[in-house]
Amino acid sequence: MAPLRVVLAEDNLLVRQGLISVLATVDSIELVATVASLPELECAVEKHAPDVVVTDIRMPPDHTDEGVRAADAFRLSHPKMGVVVISQFAEPEYVLGVLGEGSRGRGYVVKDRVDDRAHLVRAIEAVAAGGSFIDDEVIDVLITSRSRDLNSPIESLSPREREVLAEIAAGRSNRAIAEQLAVSRHTVEKHTNAIFTKFGLGEDDEVNRRVTAVLLFLAGRPQSP
Repeated sequence: MAPLRVVLAEDNLLVRQGLISVLATVDSIELVATVASLPELECAVEKHAPDVVVTDIRMPPDHTDEGVRAADAFRLSHPKMGVVVISQFAEPEYVLGVLGEGSRGRGYVVKDRVDDRAHLVRAIEAVAAGGSFIDDEVIDVLITSRSRDLNSPIESLSPREREVLAEIAAGRSNRAIAEQLAVSRHTVEKHTNAIFTKFGLGEDDEVNRRVTAVLLFLAGRPQSP
């Protein structure tokens, strides 16, 4: 199998060199370009047509939300290309900026995990395959934030349902959740249906739509019609 072609966008020299070092040791990944700004990233994508972009959330020219804008723009211009956004911010607005229009082919990794080679590779491989990848730390922030709402249905979830919720938000299928929690698939389906009922969300077997629905709920944002 050919290695995944990756373009890396990171303006911090030390972080960029660290990421290059990490990815250089992975046989299944070919780093085809490294850039330090949004305009350079756009040019690199057009030139190299990568399988995946790994991009910082803030970089030149404005140091605001360039990574979010890139992930959103590439959804239209390069719909089959995966994007992993790396950020030191685990805030709901940043997460939903990347994932709010759909979690397919999108990942969100916090910067203190990027030196974990296996973790970063899992994120890259997941989005390359059209799946999603969201750090557990990000999910915890969303759940904690939503739980502060005294009327939140999260308060009605059992401990096991909360575990299943976190797994759904991480983009895992019912089968994968069953393996992760060492329970039957039927048990996971039962918990999943209970969660969606309590949240007022429609059932859907398509994993990425489930992830989007859960993330929108946790961020307190209404779903698009």
